Amino acid sequence: MKFTFDVKSPQQQYIQITAELKVSGNETKVFFPAWRPGRYELGDFAKNVNHFQIHNGSGQALPFVKENKNTWIVQTEGCSTITVKYSYYATDMNAGSTFLDASQLYVNPVNCCLFTEEEYNDPISVRLNIPESWKVAHSLKVENNIFVAENYDELADSPFICSADLQKSSYEFKGTTFYIWFNGIVKPNWEKLIRDFKAFTEAQVNRFESFPTKEYHFLFQILPYKTYHGVEHSKSTVITLGPSYAVFEELYKELLGVSSHELYHTWNVKSIRPEEMVPYDFKQENYSELGYIAEGVTTYMGDLMLYKAGVFNTEQYFLEMNNQIQRHMDNFGRFNYSVAASSFDTWLDGYVAGAPGRKVSIYTEGCLLSFMIDVLILKNTSNQHGLDDVMRNLYHDFGAKGIGVSREVYQGEIEKIAGVSLQWFFEDYVYGTKTYTTLLDECFEYLGVDIHSEPVSSFIAAYLGAKTMEVNSETVVVALYPGAPLDVSGMMLGDKVVSVNGVAVSNDADRWIQFFHDENKEIVVNRKGRLLTLQVPKSEKVFYQRYFLKKNEQANASQVEAFDAWSKG
Repeated sequence: MKFTFDVKSPQQQYIQITAELKVSGNETKVFFPAWRPGRYELGDFAKNVNHFQIHNGSGQALPFVKENKNTWIVQTEGCSTITVKYSYYATDMNAGSTFLDASQLYVNPVNCCLFTEEEYNDPISVRLNIPESWKVAHSLKVENNIFVAENYDELADSPFICSADLQKSSYEFKGTTFYIWFNGIVKPNWEKLIRDFKAFTEAQVNRFESFPTKEYHFLFQILPYKTYHGVEHSKSTVITLGPSYAVFEELYKELLGVSSHELYHTWNVKSIRPEEMVPYDFKQENYSELGYIAEGVTTYMGDLMLYKAGVFNTEQYFLEMNNQIQRHMDNFGRFNYSVAASSFDTWLDGYVAGAPGRKVSIYTEGCLLSFMIDVLILKNTSNQHGLDDVMRNLYHDFGAKGIGVSREVYQGEIEKIAGVSLQWFFEDYVYGTKTYTTLLDECFEYLGVDIHSEPVSSFIAAYLGAKTMEVNSETVVVALYPGAPLDVSGMMLGDKVVSVNGVAVSNDADRWIQFFHDENKEIVVNRKGRLLTLQVPKSEKVFYQRYFLKKNEQANASQVEAFDAWSKG
């Protein structure tokens, strides 16, 4: 299979793609991927295809029909090769997309490269017809200016950036060269960056004892506006971050966090993979309930490795864990839907919040589950072992051998190292909806750390149970605490607060709520053009709270020992 990319009119943002395919038989099915690795939801990449044409080796047009949204059936009787030409509209800029303008060609091949079952496992070549001044950031082999992938899996997993603005540096550890590429408006502090990247890289590689590849590429798209996104690949990651001026200032912690997270994915999900995804089937969904491993363990370990490597201090690490605890406590889907069920349903509604209170985040819940598993292993092994040992064994015994992992395998490996049954944990917390609060408290207490809480600063959220945001000087309700005064009084999502106790409000509703805190309140709302009056009783109970971690200054010797084993081991 051969691909050629042309960028004849970049201002139109259409990439001209030519694919040359070997065929046999009277019919050939040509597929576009239905999804992409790193985002376990259906993708609709074929919607960007224009000018779709198929010819035989003599240049004659071949008849074809579109079977479904990502499949074409081509009549190939008497053909040994066919040529497919099409244009791909490339306007999205994120870590998993494809983009073209006058300054760059950025391609995630899984978005825009078709495939056939017949040639799926055959070598693939890629020719780029781009300006001579453009460099290419990539992880593929190059032979005579042609980029080569071993098969479609490698091609789909190998993004590249072509641009005249690329900046590059590198470092090495245990036989692997790690490249860092920046594209966009950015002024890298290379000395600081290499020091910190090398630190968390060494921490991760040392725990797994080896790295899966001899080269790895961090591909950064630095943008002039606010953005944050990363996508993992076997030999690389693409990360979008911005605005440019903040990347090495207030966003530097985010740069480190997403980079450590994506590097950890090289072992966890690119190698240690749910059995339903071995091998990938790009023609349809690959349903799995193990998102709490793929994304949850990675979220936990990505930040923890920065802490263990000394890149994050205790305060910085606690801030990241505070955020996870806060998201968990503020998502009432935790009472309704398990993290395993939510993993399965990423294919239905992706990574958006969806229906209020329906599901949970595989990142947040999976992170907290991983922390509790880590501490439970520590506790049952006299602080000698942790989740690190589980993941290392899964990599060497399964991931590195191309064998998929099941719930039973993951649980079994944890129990083997912990030396106790954790069936109750998986039934109650992973596949059930038992509240995490008590067990979280116990795990942090084992480390000599306390979870504290206090009312959030917003009075309407803390004491009436409604989160709001200001939109064009209007106070709009965006979240409701079940059973809180405003929920019971009939408040709905999307309501706009008009007045409190007869006083008109604009962007100061919360101050008026505070002013009338010790009184019953009559609140008028605009609900889709209708004015409604809600009677709200006074309340001293706290609903939305801010959660944060603090080390116990009176921690005993065993707690100090456990904390050191957890944070440094």
